[in-house]
Amino acid sequence: MSEHFRTPEDYELFLYTLAERFTAVRRSTLRFIRRGATLARVAGEREFDHGLRLTLRERITFDRLPLVIDWYGYEIWKGNEKLYWYDSQPHPDEPLLQSTHPHHRHSPPDIKHNRAPAPGMSFVQPNLLKLIPEIEALLCDVEK
Repeated sequence: MSEHFRTPEDYELFLYTLAERFTAVRRSTLRFIRRGATLARVAGEREFDHGLRLTLRERITFDRLPLVIDWYGYEIWKGNEKLYWYDSQPHPDEPLLQSTHPHHRHSPPDIKHNRAPAPGMSFVQPNLLKLIPEIEALLCDVEK
């Protein structure tokens, strides 16, 4: 994952053309919403086959370029079951998470408290380039 986005327009174009890059995306409600001269929010879902979907929220700042994702939450669902999620809420007192601080993943069992490092998650590169292939791998497992 080596893409960086200089401007909000770059990131907006990236979001709205993801379906051209990933054919597994069946439907998208993602929206890039400007909240002033230096802030935007991204919110919505990407839907895949077999009831898999990615719900996401990002806060994008671009007071200094290049832009950064300064907060995010990504949830992966199968039907009504939340499989796992990623977030950037800091947990500085958890030694296990320090290698990717503050990026981490919540997984079952005890999904709220079971946290693991999240290599590849970033504030300066698009996390969707990690998440969509991860979901595509889940699709392959479901289809077996």
